[in-house]
Amino acid sequence: MTTHQSPAALSSSRPAAVPVTVAFGDGIGPEIMKASLKVLLAAGASLAVEPIELGERVYRAGHSAGIGPDAWDSLKRTKVLYKAPITTPQGGGYKSLNVTIRKTLGLFANVRPCTAYHPFVSTLHPAMDVVIVRENEEDLYAGIEHRQTDEVYQCLKLVSQPGTERIVRYAFEYARANGRGKVTCFSKDNIMKLTDGLFHRVFDAIGKDYPDIAKEHMIIDIGAAKLAADPGRFDVIVTSNLYGDIVSDIAAEVAGSVGLAPSANIGSSAAMFEAIHGSAPDIAGRDVANPSGLLLAGVMMLVHIGQARVAELVHNAWLTAVEEGVRTADMGGTGAALGTDAFADAVIARLGRRPQTLQPASYGDGRAIDVPEPVRAARADKALVGVDVFVDAPGVRPAALASSLAPAGAEVFDLAMITNRGVKVWPEGHDETFLTDHWRCRFMAKPGLSPNKAMVAGLLRRLAQAGVDFVKTEQLYTFDGEPGFSLGQGQ
Repeated sequence: MTTHQSPAALSSSRPAAVPVTVAFGDGIGPEIMKASLKVLLAAGASLAVEPIELGERVYRAGHSAGIGPDAWDSLKRTKVLYKAPITTPQGGGYKSLNVTIRKTLGLFANVRPCTAYHPFVSTLHPAMDVVIVRENEEDLYAGIEHRQTDEVYQCLKLVSQPGTERIVRYAFEYARANGRGKVTCFSKDNIMKLTDGLFHRVFDAIGKDYPDIAKEHMIIDIGAAKLAADPGRFDVIVTSNLYGDIVSDIAAEVAGSVGLAPSANIGSSAAMFEAIHGSAPDIAGRDVANPSGLLLAGVMMLVHIGQARVAELVHNAWLTAVEEGVRTADMGGTGAALGTDAFADAVIARLGRRPQTLQPASYGDGRAIDVPEPVRAARADKALVGVDVFVDAPGVRPAALASSLAPAGAEVFDLAMITNRGVKVWPEGHDETFLTDHWRCRFMAKPGLSPNKAMVAGLLRRLAQAGVDFVKTEQLYTFDGEPGFSLGQGQ
């Protein structure tokens, strides 16, 4: 057993203090942040803390993103944010602060380790040890939504080639740096063949650069089911933003508790570390909150800033405390539950010790994971071949709508298809199909013609003159001869 080292002894070799922006948050945030910093500093972490205010009070003060100019200045200066949970006020007009920070600072990789602590924390899967690597900037979290008709709302799913390449390569580099032997990709490319199809194709292509690592792809629904039922088959999972958000919470809960799970948000020049749980205002101020998720996020932060030795001390002291029955009320088990501050003191008392049953933490030299900027491919030969016109037309039948639209194609376009909620309803639709007031009307260039945007504008002018209420258009292109648009369901 390693001899306990006093804070004084630890500080004798303490490196220069690293500036870190710290947000104490809302609800239980201040309590668990104070407890977590107490442990990190007692272990010898060399931090120059810059406190900032984020969250509910900032929202209420008129900053709709939940962050003010002074906080941005600190973040851009330190490049490291240690953040307690915050509360977003209910109601319209408030954007997610986490999403804002992630995208503004380019924090493209969200890393969530999900580990079982059997038999000390109850779990159905004692050997679970899975890391979710989630793309953090794109997908439906772009937050681009529109109401287009009385009945239909839209949310755009954006997936880019360079964004996908960065997250996939990060997942493989993370696996290699941490001695993990397998990376699994989750997507839904059997349905979303362009967006999720891109994610899968990039995974397959980049995976060839890592012959030392096993790789597989799974459709997200069966993948999530397998993760819940048999997490031992997984090691590192890489996936897109929404899927990653969902499966990482599933994995954390399956491992034992969302309250124990940390999260790192990593970019090329900045990083943010946080627990994955919320601000729990119902228990705020009662000294019962579990600081473990935020404390373990602090461990990830220490590794990131080059203080891996201190990270090991903290993590192993926490593991030892868990082994010895130290717990907060949410962790189950027997014996008296400790409050937030007393839990932190119990971890501090075990600094320098290593667990005897659980796997001890080891971070080596804490090497940062370096992902090169994606190499942009040569521009494809992009050709306009048609246009989808989205129309608001309540109470009409597909054949009648087609009759009113077709003449607007004139000598340039043919009306090729009408869909409703993605399902083809003309030509050769089915009476059983449920219809809304929102229609996608596909006009394709007549054979032998190469349309231009002026011709698209002419089509829209003729539709407007005919009294058609079009609400959106999407131009249809081929790229090096390959269609850049999906077929209608049933086409």
